Amino acid sequence: MKSKLYFFILLITNIVVSQGPSNTIAENNFSLYPTETFNSKDAVIEANGFDFELLDAGVNTPFSEIGSGFFRDKLIMVSSKKLGGLAKIDPNTNEAFKELFCLDIDRNGALSSPYLFSRILNTNASEDQLTFSPDEKTVYYTRSSKENSLEFKLYKANLEEGSHGNWINNELLSINKDHVSIETPFVNHAGDQLYFAANLPDAIGGYDIYVSAINSDGTLGNPENLGPNINTSYDDKYPALSLDDKYLYFASKGHENIGGYDLFTSKISKTGYKMARNMGSSINTVYDEVAYFLAAKDKGYVSSNRPNGRGSYDIYTAVNNEIIQLLSGKVVDQETKIKLPNTEIVLKDEEGVELARTLTGEDASFKFNVVPFESYTLSTHKDGFKDASAEFFANRGNETTYRKDIELLTTEPVIAKVDDEMRIVLENIYFDFNKWNVKEESFISLNKVIKVLKEHPEMKLAINAHTDNKGRDSYNLNLSNKRAASAVKYLIKNGISKSRLQSKGFGESKPLVDCKSNCSDEDLQANRRVEFVILD
Repeated sequence: MKSKLYFFILLITNIVVSQGPSNTIAENNFSLYPTETFNSKDAVIEANGFDFELLDAGVNTPFSEIGSGFFRDKLIMVSSKKLGGLAKIDPNTNEAFKELFCLDIDRNGALSSPYLFSRILNTNASEDQLTFSPDEKTVYYTRSSKENSLEFKLYKANLEEGSHGNWINNELLSINKDHVSIETPFVNHAGDQLYFAANLPDAIGGYDIYVSAINSDGTLGNPENLGPNINTSYDDKYPALSLDDKYLYFASKGHENIGGYDLFTSKISKTGYKMARNMGSSINTVYDEVAYFLAAKDKGYVSSNRPNGRGSYDIYTAVNNEIIQLLSGKVVDQETKIKLPNTEIVLKDEEGVELARTLTGEDASFKFNVVPFESYTLSTHKDGFKDASAEFFANRGNETTYRKDIELLTTEPVIAKVDDEMRIVLENIYFDFNKWNVKEESFISLNKVIKVLKEHPEMKLAINAHTDNKGRDSYNLNLSNKRAASAVKYLIKNGISKSRLQSKGFGESKPLVDCKSNCSDEDLQANRRVEFVILD
């Protein structure tokens, strides 16, 4: 019956996903991911920003195999596979007591046949998950007693210098408590925090996920519950982190759940852990998925008791194919809707960290790659316009192009003294290369000049145009005269009397930056300018 339910849910999920094309354009509406917590065996959950391919890792047996992280480029595995006729049976599981094994990983990610990890760490009791410090000289491991194979305690040991696996100084850690099981530990990649699951008295549910600081002397700080964005009234276990420690992965029977243990992710921000997100139907089923560990950015291992496996839990290689999402739009002037090329746009994450920057093209467009279910800020800068920012949330889990247009407000023109002249100071006036017609984006700048002239009806202006020093002197002089005249023509067309205006081109004779034959692109751009000089 459970198997039929599983395939029915997969069928419904596929129908939902296939209702529209996989590559869509969506208007961003800043909706947030659902935050309610529930455990629904018939929840329909899509891919949610993940696209996993799962392959049998090739090491599974009729018994239980669950991955437990990495040591010296080997995968550590917890298994109840029997070792000869001396294996003792755990009455709670009817399988052999669990042991730690390790498996070599080749360049293609294939695993070797398992062999016992450590004669010291493996005992006649039941060993479970373990984790290592970044230098791999300290191990934190869990072990049950023979009397109660379902209650685990947390231990620590050190690797003897120069040995090939002699773990010494084995000790029971002080955070253990009577009648409390501490399970599934994981050290972060910085080496200063230990995550684990435990049924401590303050747990929200049966098992919650906690974190303790790892002190400089190797002791652990007081356990801190990760809170309701992670923990639920159900069991939450198997914490692990992305390679950059920015994302927490874990298994939970709660939250928005397909069934059993599902895998979830939460972004770790400065303010704490974001609301957990189900990692989707390409990896989760109505059965149990646990112990997701990354070996590379988009490749890792996961364990599941889904049907058609070889044992109660099997290890699978999990490859996450990147979901491509684009954020695109145009930048325009708020009042005129004129397109604004050459606008600098910076994409930042929700912590304010810059991820990318670009200049809008001639059509004022921009484009960034974004990650599903992440929050972003777009910051803009353009001469003559007020700096602006816009918030954005990537609220879809499939391949999508979001559209986000940005409207900018102009700055006010400034009358100031420059080089002993009173001028209307504003941003540069743009022309096409070797052309003298004013580009549309500069109409906005000239409109500022018109505004000043209308506010001061007695004011007269000299419009002086300058070029860079590329090309012949005579050509540049002629070009600058035409550009100055073109600016005057626009002002007259928009209601300014010709009698109040003069125009003159100076070519390359008055460079702002006298760089001669050693000019940078910035120097050349500075020398290509139009000045608005107020006449007495």
